[in-house]
Amino acid sequence: MTYSALMTDLYELTMLAGYFEEGMHEQSAVFDLFFREAPYKGSYAVFAGLEPALDYLANLQFTTEDIDYLKSLGIFKPAFLDYLKGFRFRGKVIAPREGTVVFPHAPLLSVEGSLAEAQFVETALLNIVNFQTLVATKAARLSVAAGEGEVIEFGLRRAQGPDGGLSVARGAYIGGVRSTSNVEAGQRFGIPVKGTHAHSWIMAFADELTAFRAYAECFPDSCVLLVDTYDTLRSGIPNAITVAQELRAKGHEMLGVRLDSGDLTYLSKETRRMFDEAGFPELKIVASNELDEQVIASMRTEGSRVDIYGVGTKLATCAGDGGGALGGVYKLVRFADQARLKVTSDIAKSTVPDRKKLLRAIEADNTFAMDIMCREEETLLAGDVVYDPTNPSRYKPLPEGLRYESVRETVMQQGVILKPSPCLDELADHCAEQLRRLPNGSLRLINPHSYKVSISPQLHALREQLIKRYKVKAPEKPA
Repeated sequence: MTYSALMTDLYELTMLAGYFEEGMHEQSAVFDLFFREAPYKGSYAVFAGLEPALDYLANLQFTTEDIDYLKSLGIFKPAFLDYLKGFRFRGKVIAPREGTVVFPHAPLLSVEGSLAEAQFVETALLNIVNFQTLVATKAARLSVAAGEGEVIEFGLRRAQGPDGGLSVARGAYIGGVRSTSNVEAGQRFGIPVKGTHAHSWIMAFADELTAFRAYAECFPDSCVLLVDTYDTLRSGIPNAITVAQELRAKGHEMLGVRLDSGDLTYLSKETRRMFDEAGFPELKIVASNELDEQVIASMRTEGSRVDIYGVGTKLATCAGDGGGALGGVYKLVRFADQARLKVTSDIAKSTVPDRKKLLRAIEADNTFAMDIMCREEETLLAGDVVYDPTNPSRYKPLPEGLRYESVRETVMQQGVILKPSPCLDELADHCAEQLRRLPNGSLRLINPHSYKVSISPQLHALREQLIKRYKVKAPEKPA
């Protein structure tokens, strides 16, 4: 996708102009992008959006039309507008691989460069990473709920605009939803496209059987029939069986049927029974109609025979309790070669200062134990005390037997992308493997296991030192 330099909040430009005016714009700075709560009241998120984020950074520049528009606002000085003509991102980015499971408070992206370039890209990076990470997380939850079943993304018509529809298809693929109804997404990203037909197809013909026969004639090797326009069990399924028999007689096999209303669990059981008795045990049953992970999990618990779940609105809009938006934030952690800290009365919103590495502790059975933020030069040892970043009174020593892996790597240096992004299949496979390595209970939809993210002894000490330095004393009350 192509992103304009003006895809930003006005305050990024006013701050940039202010830094330029104060002569601060070339000072070095480091920002961390992270979130404080996992979406959907879950325990994890699935990181996505890195490739488009890096493309944005690599191609960032102000066009003549952009400069002219900013000039027309009447709030920026000519010298600043001249400066923008040569503005580029020439910084460094550290990030996980897309498809990596990530957790609250741990940095996703770290962006390092001049204050001007690292600050200005805040809004665009949050826009790209917040949404695609949220979509990938929703898709992962749907895929886990579906078990061995397949999930198709049906959400373009309910997505947040055309660009949102493309972002949904891409992010959902990484999270495990590996097909879409969005044809443009298929073209752009190589995602398999799938679909059936609407009720209007049936209603446009004299009767249901005629409509089914016409569709089968057009698509004899990819025929999936929507069977609930009139009566699913007394009309739709019997007519679909007739057409399936006619196709077989001509050397073709019908792929499946779609249920789009009613009691989907009951209807899927009856549909399976009727097709099995008619000699079509391989025919697939697709279900749609306002599905989400909770509904899918409930259907499976009740013995549903659905093979494929078409999820539209709830995936495209990321709907759900605790969903709707990922609250990613972008905070300054180092400036002018000094660690910086946001101090607040709410310790949960206090930042973790300075450059840092993010290590993942791995159990002997290869499952993830916890994530730990450390200073760059720090080495972790068994017995080291690590601290809860939201409450330093909660701490624990690191047990024996853990090994540590770095979660992130440098992906951009001097504004240049260091290596091509893996294909979507590799990222989706990586996500599936990451989900399998989460601790028991982490994938529960209700009251999941709470995965621990901690800060190291040295990082804790630095944070406490800065809190004391920056803490503002309350004014004395008048006598």
